[in-house]
Amino acid sequence: MFKQPTTFAEREALSKVLVERLKYRLPVAIDGMDNAADKAFAAWPERIYVIGRGGRIVYKGGMGPFHFDPEEAEKTLAEYLSVPGRTD
Repeated sequence: MFKQPTTFAEREALSKVLVERLKYRLPVAIDGMDNAADKAFAAWPERIYVIGRGGRIVYKGGMGPFHFDPEEAEKTLAEYLSVPGRTD
């Protein structure tokens, strides 16, 4: 059991547990202590997002973990990245 972090260093340490001990292999972003990403993307309950250039939401998945659709997110990301000359 982990206590709620009160500093960014504590959040960073908890993310290392996820990556190193639990062998989590997806990229991990750590929200600041102001929870700006959580507020901006309504990350509760958990969702899979694909964020495009400029911070535009390209894909917002279903509420997790039971409505995650990694294949759909992957398809959306592949389509987004395959458009030649995309600047958004």
